[in-house]
Amino acid sequence: MALMTGEQYVESIRKMNMQIYMFGEKIDSSVDNPILRPSLNSVKATYDLAQLPEYADLMTVKSSLTGEIINRFSHIHQSTEDLVKKVKMQRLLGQKTASCFQRCVGLDAANSVYSTTFEIDKTYGTKYYENFLNYLRYIQEMDLTVDGAMTDPKGDRSLAPSKQADKDLYLRVVERRADGVVVRGAKAHQTGICNSHEVIVMPTISMGPEDKDYAISFALPVDTEGILMIIGRQSCDTRKLEGSQIDVGNSEFGGVEALLVFDDVFVPNDRIFLNGETDFSGMLVERFAGYHRQSYGGCKVGVGDVLIGAAALIADYNGAQKASHVKDKLIEMTHLNETLYSCGIACSAEGNKTESGNYMVDLLLANVCKQNVTRFPYEIARLAEDLAGGLMVTAPSERDLRDPKIGKYVEKYLQGVKGVPVENRLKILRLIENLTLGAAAVGYRTESMHGAGSPQAQRIMISRQGNLSRKKELAKAIAKIK
Repeated sequence: MALMTGEQYVESIRKMNMQIYMFGEKIDSSVDNPILRPSLNSVKATYDLAQLPEYADLMTVKSSLTGEIINRFSHIHQSTEDLVKKVKMQRLLGQKTASCFQRCVGLDAANSVYSTTFEIDKTYGTKYYENFLNYLRYIQEMDLTVDGAMTDPKGDRSLAPSKQADKDLYLRVVERRADGVVVRGAKAHQTGICNSHEVIVMPTISMGPEDKDYAISFALPVDTEGILMIIGRQSCDTRKLEGSQIDVGNSEFGGVEALLVFDDVFVPNDRIFLNGETDFSGMLVERFAGYHRQSYGGCKVGVGDVLIGAAALIADYNGAQKASHVKDKLIEMTHLNETLYSCGIACSAEGNKTESGNYMVDLLLANVCKQNVTRFPYEIARLAEDLAGGLMVTAPSERDLRDPKIGKYVEKYLQGVKGVPVENRLKILRLIENLTLGAAAVGYRTESMHGAGSPQAQRIMISRQGNLSRKKELAKAIAKIK
């Protein structure tokens, strides 16, 4: 099959029979739901851009498995150039959607499972790598969107999975059959799951022998019997029901998260990639975390580009663009954003080949990248709010602007620079609100903190990868200490 168009992708999701719940009700079609549709549009953009010649180098690539041209979101990295292009692609999509486009987790999961299964098979003589190659060929040939599921609810964080009062707080195998396994549990914070065709499930932590039933990795269609999704609330999400393009800030694109429940779901043997090999659970988690922390040096930077542009525009509309402090704040926002991008490119350029043949990012630099992402977008957002002014959160609604009686007062008293329509000023203010406080802030501000692991997770990896012993030897050599 050739690359799907955006419209073909939308229709493929429409045909699926997903079990989606939101606000206590079952959603018949995520495609036609006004709250969920903007998130679908963000994924659709990954298909639309792949059809355009000017973006072909970033959005598409020749498959290492089939030799056919595929979407880069289903590619196995064959070089450091592939790693760099991944980050550039993510920045482009962040610029085009100003939101989370939801396919990065699946890409990062695929590359992690690819190399880890190769090494499991080498150690234990299993057939997980063969299973995954067959699965990946299918994904590439059908041009499917795959989500990745790693984060368990975790329950009591002080206890191992098998020690939890409720054994299902980490996803686990509850039955083993000759033809597969039955799993039960949940995965939290599943970005874009209702817009995906498939999901790759992975363990969330390193495990010991006693947690064998929790060391499970597999892939299934998201409309498999027993899988259901409970959509998470977002700030200002019901504004999308009001029909106002201005008030939502970003009327076309968005993101969405869900709690993904597995209620005694059967997984056939040929879809299993890890099954009880607890000594490899840590490897899979670490590699996925490395790839996904690299991703944030691209996607968050692209959204940051939009936010910086919006901050500069509101300064223009307010007549404050020439003030020295305004110029300095825009410089600082740009400096912080490009620093994030530099880290994403650096960890990609310094990547290395794994035993399986695909390329892994430099783990130290990837964790430095994500550690910066836990801080810099917050400062970028703070500066954007500073430049926007209080009207960002006190402006009247679009309905007030359009009202025959009071609209004239909105037009009169919310005028900024002469010649700039009040409507344009409100649109930019709402976009800044959306990116810093509203629905998009889930995928920019808060996800920058917790996505791909909390800040402490990166600090632990930085400590492991920092190689202090070598640095001590360097200092001894310079100081002439034997």
